[in-house]
Amino acid sequence: MKLYFHPISGHAHRAQLFLSLIDAPFELVIVDLSKGEHRSAEHLSRNRFGQIPVLEDGGQFIADSNAILVYVAKKFGKTEWLPEDPLGAARVQRWLSVAAGQIAYGPCAARLVNIVSADYRPEEVIARAHAILALMEAELDGCTWIAAERPTVADVALYSYIERAPEGDVDLTYYVNVRGWLDRIEALPGFVAFESTPVGLEA
Repeated sequence: MKLYFHPISGHAHRAQLFLSLIDAPFELVIVDLSKGEHRSAEHLSRNRFGQIPVLEDGGQFIADSNAILVYVAKKFGKTEWLPEDPLGAARVQRWLSVAAGQIAYGPCAARLVNIVSADYRPEEVIARAHAILALMEAELDGCTWIAAERPTVADVALYSYIERAPEGDVDLTYYVNVRGWLDRIEALPGFVAFESTPVGLEA
């Protein structure tokens, strides 16, 4: 398998992280965003949306980071990471939707303002980030993991942009449960760190 990737992308990191956590064999292929390689004809043949990550496996191309998490879990039979029972699957899907929604338009967007001067209103996206962090703080009260009694792809999908939220001027200091959850993910065998960028509160 090949993972088309860029190290500053949290979406790409979540795919890399899960592949590493389950010790799946894969090759990282850097797509240089600064040179516009994601808009090249070659990359568009992998993903018409011109986005990363993309997973190549046996001539098939799987786009979208959350879709990659699901594909990899199914391919390797990792039911501990992606439950098959209706309630367990629904609980995980709920948080995959949060990763694609509130996380993407909260801490992810706030970070992009500082990294690539994305056209978002900082006060708006930072407020969104704190809103979802407050919900997660409450959800993690007395819980080790976000969707089950063990880590799942939901934790993987949420991790990257929350861990790097300070790069978007989102202070994690008072989210004690969230910070404990981040520490637990980082202690998992096979964990691989998300590359830091010296901007925002991390400058």
